Amino acid sequence: MYKIAVMGDWDSIYGFGALGMDTYRTDMQESEEAVRLLRRLAGQEYAVIYVTEALAAQMPEEIERYRTQPSPAIILIPGIAGNTGEGMAALHKSVEQAVGSDILK
Repeated sequence: MYKIAVMGDWDSIYGFGALGMDTYRTDMQESEEAVRLLRRLAGQEYAVIYVTEALAAQMPEEIERYRTQPSPAIILIPGIAGNTGEGMAALHKSVEQAVGSDILK
């Protein structure tokens, strides 16, 4: 059975544990640690990995690496500091790639 993981700073992700998701606290200062964690989770049975926008900004190449793969789906979510717009931009890009035009605008 596939699982769902959430990566980011503790204040942004701790509530997801109550929903049955596996939470992984990562320090924003340690982008190499976050890349290793994402690779480890992607190699396990996670179908969806939520990553806070702030953390994703620290490792854009790694996030992009998983965009064309069917699994796991890497979904950007706003953190406690607020929405940066990166999550919506990634969603628009994915929809445009799948459909051929941005139907969300």
